[in-house]
Amino acid sequence: CVWGQVMWNAAVHAEFIHDHADYGFEMPSIKFNWRTIKEKRDAYVRRLNEIYENNVKKAHIDIIRGYGKFTADPQPTIEVDGKKYTAPHILIATAGRPAIPPDSEIPGASLGITSDGFFDLEELPRRSVIVGAGYIAVEIAGILSTLGSKSALLIRQDAVV
Repeated sequence: CVWGQVMWNAAVHAEFIHDHADYGFEMPSIKFNWRTIKEKRDAYVRRLNEIYENNVKKAHIDIIRGYGKFTADPQPTIEVDGKKYTAPHILIATAGRPAIPPDSEIPGASLGITSDGFFDLEELPRRSVIVGAGYIAVEIAGILSTLGSKSALLIRQDAVV
């Protein structure tokens, strides 16, 4: 969420700059640097993650990373990578990953990136096509377009017979 909010804020600034002349502000040409926002955004997210992790440690909460499942034990118990953990309160933070269909199902699917890949982009793409109409797709299309990428949003539609 934070990564997206930083990028959204960058797009808001671009939109404000675009409208400055309408409010009487005369500005020389302004150039947007994708690498700068990426580096600053990534550093900000790393810093926040460190703060969150330190706060969790200060609260004496154990972080266990891995694939877990609840067991049939009588007490609340999870098993992570073959080891069992029992506690009165267990929080499982599920991290999802998008599934990319094989090229045999959708030719060229392997050429695309997921929304996670958006945050790995080293440069602003000159052109972009975003597939989907969920809020993340619409948000990314808006960000890319506002920052200067010629963007298109593809939306599935049932055929009319």
